[in-house]
Amino acid sequence: MRIAQRFAGYDLAEADNLRKACGKKSRDLIAKERIKFAEGCDASGYGSELGHKWFDIIEPFADYAFNKSHAYGYGYVAYQTAYLKAHHPVEYLAALLTSVKTNLEKAAVYLAECRQMGIEVLVPDVNVSASDFIAVDRPDGERAIAFGMSAVRNVGEGLVALVLAEREANGPFLDFYDFCDRVDTNVLNKRTIESLIKAGGFDSLGYSRKGLLQYHAQIIDDTVARRRKEAEGQFDLFSTAEPETGGDDLAGTRYTIPADDFEKRQRLAFEREMLGLYVSDHPLMGAEGSLRRRTECSLQELADIDEGSIRSVGGLVTNLQKKWTRKGDLMAVFALEDLSSSIEVMVFPKTMTAYGHLLEDDAVVIVKGRVDKRDDQPKLMATELERFEPITDGAPPLHITLAPTALSEPLLDGLKSLLLEHPGESQVFLHLGERQVLRLPDAFCVEQRTGLIAELRVLVGPSAVGGL
Repeated sequence: MRIAQRFAGYDLAEADNLRKACGKKSRDLIAKERIKFAEGCDASGYGSELGHKWFDIIEPFADYAFNKSHAYGYGYVAYQTAYLKAHHPVEYLAALLTSVKTNLEKAAVYLAECRQMGIEVLVPDVNVSASDFIAVDRPDGERAIAFGMSAVRNVGEGLVALVLAEREANGPFLDFYDFCDRVDTNVLNKRTIESLIKAGGFDSLGYSRKGLLQYHAQIIDDTVARRRKEAEGQFDLFSTAEPETGGDDLAGTRYTIPADDFEKRQRLAFEREMLGLYVSDHPLMGAEGSLRRRTECSLQELADIDEGSIRSVGGLVTNLQKKWTRKGDLMAVFALEDLSSSIEVMVFPKTMTAYGHLLEDDAVVIVKGRVDKRDDQPKLMATELERFEPITDGAPPLHITLAPTALSEPLLDGLKSLLLEHPGESQVFLHLGERQVLRLPDAFCVEQRTGLIAELRVLVGPSAVGGL
């Protein structure tokens, strides 16, 4: 900006407009400013040639630059956060998750980072969790992150404060009945308790989520009615005596909570509904390698791909919205989510007609489409879709036995090419002699039912191949 003033005769406002044009990468404005800058240098007696040379330096520099105080601040914060992540990763990521607890897209990214670093994020727990995300010690001695209870849908910070106050004053809750007996009755809102159950808040007390959902309303009704009577003074000095009919009137009915639970898919669906994220597990966990072999890149990698490029990516359908165009045609918009990122996908009427029946929330799909970067966040304009059924249990492995003396570069090249031509789910184990066994990387997993076995027997010999 100072160069623009002194050499090209700009005033402060004009110099700031130059900064904005370069900083925002507005090529049309930059071209106009170049002409103005060169003419200004010429008028100031420095010459247009020097003006163009100066501008050649200013333009790329201004694409991403700071003044010194700004750069120092960023550098200092970067050092602090890098230090914390390296030396106190659990506490650091817990604080990071707390800072974005209302921004689910960013929270999903940091949750994926926890998984990649081997840090377990626990579902909310009425005996462990605080209002925000915190670092906790697991029974096995490892450190983990407890999900903040205030981040649970329908559970506000005020109600969490009441639960924590009781827990801190009188110790952990022994069971669900003890919880209902002790917490402030304002907490015993059926909608709140249902949300905590679905999120896993009472798992550590030994209940199945399905069983507790069946009986929590009756238990709450019994407890609130009894506590109201106590508050109204209906239990006088002699009420501690044993009633002739037994103790049930005092303690309330004890229901037998069924132990059977929801299937994994339903349990995770409730978890996502209450927390906005998959925490204890993820529908794609264990299927990442399989999905990656069927796609061209991850969702995160789309950010580095050129506008208009065609790519196939895979993930989970979330936030599906079906809409009608002005012409009355059906289209859809949804978020495609993998373990580390998400992207908005647009399905226009033509594609919707051919593939719309495959779309539903929580479906795992492979989407082929055009990358659109006209907005701040890249989008994908779908042209093709297919359903993908994750295979998390794997497929029977393929064993190939080779004598070490038979190894040669042509043989290995041929083997590598053949395996890559038959991508699938079966792990490949290479036996070199009797004792050495190598498990090949996931990139070489194969589909055995595509004629691969016959081709392998031709390449390495009939007795060297063992599989299906």
